[in-house]
Formats: sequence, C-alpha cells, structure tokens
Amino acid sequence: MTKAPIRVAVTGAAGQIGYALLPRIASGQMFGPDQPVILQMIEIPMEKPMAALEGVAMELDDCAFPLLQGMVVTSDPALGFRDANWALLVGSKPRGAGMERGDLIAENGPIFTGQGRAINDNAASDVRVAVVGNPCNTNALICMHSAPDVPDERFSAMTRLDQNRAQAQLAAKAGVATTEVKNTLIWGNHSATQVPDVYHATIAGRPANEVIPDAAWLEGDFLEAVQKRGAAIIKARGLSSAASAANALVNHVRDLTMATPAGQWNSVCVKSDGSYSISEGLIASFPVRSDGKGTWEIVADLTLNPFLEGKIAATVKELEGERELVKDLL
Repeated sequence: MTKAPIRVAVTGAAGQIGYALLPRIASGQMFGPDQPVILQMIEIPMEKPMAALEGVAMELDDCAFPLLQGMVVTSDPALGFRDANWALLVGSKPRGAGMERGDLIAENGPIFTGQGRAINDNAASDVRVAVVGNPCNTNALICMHSAPDVPDERFSAMTRLDQNRAQAQLAAKAGVATTEVKNTLIWGNHSATQVPDVYHATIAGRPANEVIPDAAWLEGDFLEAVQKRGAAIIKARGLSSAASAANALVNHVRDLTMATPAGQWNSVCVKSDGSYSISEGLIASFPVRSDGKGTWEIVADLTLNPFLEGKIAATVKELEGERELVKDLL
C-alpha cells in the first residue's frame, strides 16, 4: 500500500539553504525512499523572493521526483503551514553590518512569533518543528511559546551542523574516516559559545582524547575551529554555509524520526528539563536519543569534567541573556 504523503513546510525556501535542501527532501533523503512528500514552500511577500521561489518550483518539476506529489508556493504563512506534518524554519533575517547578536534577536523575534501562531492555528495535529534560522535556539523558544497548542517536545533547533563539523575535525586529526568517529556532542547554544565535547566521543571505539592525547589542541584549536567554522566559511566563500546546513537538517530530521543506534546519541537543541544544570525551559543542545516512534529523550548521567562544566555554564549564561531579551514575546 502506498504511504500517505508527508506535508513539509519550508520557510526561506528560495534561499541558499532552501535551494540545497528541497531536492533532498523530494528525493527521499530526509524521510526515506518510499515516503511521498508534498512541499509547502514559503517566502517573504516581495517580488524578487517570490519570483525566485517560482523558479525553484520549476526546477523541482523538471527533476520529476517520483516521491514529490505536490507543491505549494506562497508568501502566506497560514497557507504554507496548513496541515503541515513538519515545519522546517530555515528563513530568518541575517545579521547585517554592525549588528550585535541582540539586535538580530530583536529583529527576528516577531517573525518567529508570527510563524509560531500560524503553525499553532493551521498545521496538522502531529506537526513537528525544526528551527534553523539564527539565532536558532532563541527563535525556537519564541516559536514554541507562540504555539501553545503544540506540545513543547515537538520543537527543536539545529546543532547537527556543529556536530558534523566536530566529527570531521576529529577524523582529520586522527587520520581516520568520519564513520570511525562516534558521539561527537555539542552542548548549549548554536553560537560562538557552543561547547564541542570530545570527552564523550570515540574514535574507532576508543575515547577520542586517548586517540588524540593533545589536551591543548582539544580544548583550544579544535574548540575554536568548530565554534568559528561558520565565520571561516563566510570569509572564504563570501556567503554563509548552505549545502552543509541543508545536509545537517536532513541529518537532524532523520535523527528524530529514526531509532538511534544503541550506545549512540546525536546533538539536538530541545527544551531543557534542568539536566546538566542547564536552566529549565531554555532551548539548548543536549545529547539526545530517539526511539524512532516520535519520542526522544535527553541522555542522562554523562560525567562532566571541570572544563566542560565551565564552558557549559558560559553558554547557558548566554542563552539566559537571550531569553531575557525576548521575554516580552514569551
């Protein structure tokens, strides 16, 4: 029996990430090779983005994807999120020259308030929301509070790109394939304060810090390389990460919809329950396991050394500060 299609709403659909992402959803890479999809693509109500989105839809038509059973092209959030089973919130206002992070949060907050309300009022009863648009943790927090009828555990934000970056850095340093590196982990905020954790990662089944017995590199150059990788790509490319971000979002959704292998976890920003001294209610990155049936859990009882405790405290302080900036929207 043919499966019913999943309706996937994507904001910022004509942007760089959207352009890299949409064919991967339509080809079955996100939800599986036998899962039909309907893409509900949303852009801002301006002539140039909407014209670009029409062009994206033409290209998707021209790919003749067997799994793509329909498309919606719109600037109306109510229409774009109607009956959506997944809402992928990719679009957000980028940081402009001279803008501080607080300015960006203030600019994007009302956008995610509106999107949360539209999801609340129009999406399917089983909708799940993944936020990519930065600052994604706090944008997800705003969206979650703006959609009171959607259970909080349905909201997540993405640090899978940071996890992938950490995995690649460790593999290169150890001279192994990325598949040999397991349980790379990101704590806290998707920002320059994020905490890449090597002390729970393994390389070829051994603790990563034993395979790479260089504490100065692990707590210095490695940490900084992951934290600042996005900025390095912008400097080299002149544009922000797109293909790698789209790839990470495919990973992120699959991490939440497929059962996590035994003994492993993935980095996902979810609502904190107070674990690891991360303030309850914040959207923060944790080690997360999924049962493949729609339920996830934060991995419990990992031991944090003083280095990790100090770094996590700093990223939590930043998240608390961001929450304070948007308290009027919560």
